[in-house]
Amino acid sequence: MLQINMADVMTVLSSVTPYLIAIGVLLVLALAVTFGVNKRTVKSVAVRKIAHSESWLVVLVGAVVSISLMMSGPLATLLNNATATKYQLSDSTISAASKLAKDVQTEAVTLLKNDSSNLPLASKKVNVFGWGSTNPVYGGTGSGSMNDQYATTSLLDGMKEAGFQTNADLTKLYTDYRADRPVVGMWEQDWTLPEVPADQYSDSLISDAKSFSDEAVVVITRVGGEGADLPMDMTADGVTYTNNSKDYADFEKGQSFLELSKTERDMIDLVTKNFSKVTLIYNGANTFQFDFLSDYPQIQSVVWCPPAGQTGFSALGEVLAGDVNPSGKTSDTFLKDLSENPSTANFGSFYYDNMSEFNTENRGDVRKPSFVNYVEGIYVGYKFYETAADEGLINYDDIVAFPFGYGLSYTTFDQKMGDVTYSDGKVNFDVTVTNTGDKAGKDVVEVYYNPPYTNGGIEKASANLVAFEKTKELAPGESETVTISFDDDDMASYDSKTAKAWVLEKGDYQISIQSDSHTTIAEKTVNVPKTITYDSDSNTHDGDQVVATNQFDSAEGDVTYLSRAGHFANYKKATAAPTSYTMSDDLKATFTNISNYDLASHNDSSDEMPTTGAKNGVRLADLTGKDYDDPQWDKLLDELTFDQMDSLIAYGGYGTRAIGSIGKVQLTDADGPAALNNNFTGVGSIGFPASTSFGCTWNKDLAKQFGEMIGQMARDMHVSGWYAPAMNIHRNAYAGRNFEYFSEDGLLSGVMASQQIAGAKEKGVYSFMKHFALNEQETNRASMLCTWANEQSIREIYLKPFEMSVKDGGAGAVMSSFNYIGTTWSGGSSNLLQTVLRDEWGFRGFVLTDYFEGAGYMYGDEGIRNGNDAMLATTENTNHITDKSATSVKAMRQASHNILYTAANSWMYENGEPKVATPMWKTAMYAVWGVTAVLVIGLEFLAVKRFLARRKAATVAPVTEAE
Repeated sequence: MLQINMADVMTVLSSVTPYLIAIGVLLVLALAVTFGVNKRTVKSVAVRKIAHSESWLVVLVGAVVSISLMMSGPLATLLNNATATKYQLSDSTISAASKLAKDVQTEAVTLLKNDSSNLPLASKKVNVFGWGSTNPVYGGTGSGSMNDQYATTSLLDGMKEAGFQTNADLTKLYTDYRADRPVVGMWEQDWTLPEVPADQYSDSLISDAKSFSDEAVVVITRVGGEGADLPMDMTADGVTYTNNSKDYADFEKGQSFLELSKTERDMIDLVTKNFSKVTLIYNGANTFQFDFLSDYPQIQSVVWCPPAGQTGFSALGEVLAGDVNPSGKTSDTFLKDLSENPSTANFGSFYYDNMSEFNTENRGDVRKPSFVNYVEGIYVGYKFYETAADEGLINYDDIVAFPFGYGLSYTTFDQKMGDVTYSDGKVNFDVTVTNTGDKAGKDVVEVYYNPPYTNGGIEKASANLVAFEKTKELAPGESETVTISFDDDDMASYDSKTAKAWVLEKGDYQISIQSDSHTTIAEKTVNVPKTITYDSDSNTHDGDQVVATNQFDSAEGDVTYLSRAGHFANYKKATAAPTSYTMSDDLKATFTNISNYDLASHNDSSDEMPTTGAKNGVRLADLTGKDYDDPQWDKLLDELTFDQMDSLIAYGGYGTRAIGSIGKVQLTDADGPAALNNNFTGVGSIGFPASTSFGCTWNKDLAKQFGEMIGQMARDMHVSGWYAPAMNIHRNAYAGRNFEYFSEDGLLSGVMASQQIAGAKEKGVYSFMKHFALNEQETNRASMLCTWANEQSIREIYLKPFEMSVKDGGAGAVMSSFNYIGTTWSGGSSNLLQTVLRDEWGFRGFVLTDYFEGAGYMYGDEGIRNGNDAMLATTENTNHITDKSATSVKAMRQASHNILYTAANSWMYENGEPKVATPMWKTAMYAVWGVTAVLVIGLEFLAVKRFLARRKAATVAPVTEAE
């Protein structure tokens, strides 16, 4: 079955137009000759016939040549994709992936509350309330959505598999009210919450429910997606939502999407009035506002079930039944009031009022420069709440509902911390974990450090996750000793003001094992005798290839950042909403988009034009396994022509182009991160639980196994690259794409991401770690979103998972982000893509843009000069390289090197040059060429023969034709 991508169709239409025009011109000329060359203009019949036949031969040859040229460009890609073999997952892969997906969710389900040991459920007959019970959240919308070719296990299916019988009358009430979530586009969201109003629960329905069972489960769901953040005010202009009834207001003024709607609260009132043992299941990736739990003592248990993927709800059923002991830990802090997040007033839509000259049009929309201020600095998530409580700024219990790293179990554990040693830059100790309860289960050892802090000095949080390990399943009474080891420079801070380098200050560091970010089990002290500044080539931080020093001073902007100084004395000022929407003249002078990016000023007159089009005979397969700097690369790169490099760079959407002259085959890259989706063949893989679910497992091994499974599924599907994992930070609960990201913590995110990347790499699949970087909101993401953040927070918080993915995971590809860092598009930031990524971290591979829609600022020429090698484009736009200067061609050569290095080390080249079957359309084209050649030769021979015969006849007996 042909699979046609409409974006490619538009590209083809634009690219074939010149050839169609050429064919049309030839046709007109042929018609002109046919009608123009007649007995009035040419007396000889023979000459007229030859002229007529020759003109149509020219049309035939011209048409064949034009069609051949058309098929060498975008049309070839379209036809290749349309006729591509639909490689499917094998049955064994489907089975293994389905099991692993369930295993992941088994450890992701997090028990937040369990008074009176309410769970496991005592009865196998259960009343399940809430419309979400019939429409649970499997993932999210956008590029992270799941493929629909595989069956999904619903929440109620999972309970049934675990032996539960659920109240069918309640289920019918919800499905009759609205059978499913509305069908929306990939990039659209549905904010409606079609909860059944309490007055539609009849007395008989409730009476029958109470007779059916005394067990009640309430399900609350929230879904997010790419392209829009969750509404922070459901009653604001443009986002007023009602409950399927024009006069039924579902939210109070100012309420957010992550609070209980009025209908949901009414439903909970009804349930708690009639049932004394209630379990609340929250199914969603974005942390919910749990400000209501104290109002309902009947809610004895609370379970967080992040998006479960296609088979994960089976795990939830087993947890509720007690067949599985929950071992999940929160990957984020749950608040009683989400507005208490210090980023809240600086999250959302803020447009500049003095930048209109940079406005652009894209997809029918006006794109205007916008901004977001990361005012909280390093105090993100638990790092703020723990430090603010220590400094007396907040009353912790009034703010936090459930801490970061928190999760209950059906059993109990004891953790004993051994002696801590510190030598040769290493901190080492053992932790012995014992199951002291009566049910088998797993526990997590969480290690935090509290560094010495000087008032007004380098900003430091008082709680910082530095290491963690998850135990095996321990039987009652069983123990396991876990070894903890980390480098002392893992506790270093980035001093952007004085040293402009990483610094480990001297003093006492409190090393603690904790059950969560707030609760300490045991603590020991490590003394660093003297300050270590990582500012020389012989003393770099965390294995950096070159010394890390300030690269993002220009991204600080005119922003006041939160400081711990004076017990957070500047909290109100720093975290207040922006009052100025005007970019300063100094910063404005550095702002660029396509309208003012001066390409010529970036040329270097001393650059020498590289060799192109050489005939060295080197094939890409010859470079597989060779070092990035192997001399043979130069010979291969010399063979590339300008057009070949441009094609490789400009059309990097969902794969990279073939270059036949060097044996580079077309490679396919697939969307992620919870699955693989081939946008051309329509084939997809099993959908796994969301990345947030992986964060909640705190299990490195599961993340590694998932990466390996992605690799296996990719091989089954003939895919080489994976657009994942995504590792931006949960800066704010309302970010629409939080389901694609792991956590509010950089270390937890980095461990999960690097393990997934390493697992896929073992199978020869390169992962595009994304979105690099500071892409923590969807709002205005493609509206020249200037992200302002200080260097310390950029390096300690937002770059950390990416750094770990390169250094620990071996990432082979990167996807840059839509947003700007300061006044520079991230894809045009050499500080980010060259200095930090490649020079400091030692990355080898290629950088791809996020979807290359242009939007007036994404510019291929700018990208390649600053380290962004390829454009995720399938249509004609500003993705093509237009400058043919020596500087530009050198940049093209470098970009091609990066792309080809990643390709050569993919699984497609593990056994030498891949054998690629000639597509049927090409075979047909070759046949047409052959037939055309035979026709031309034959007709020419016949025309000459006839001409000679007529000339001979005319010589013997001239004929005068009558007028």
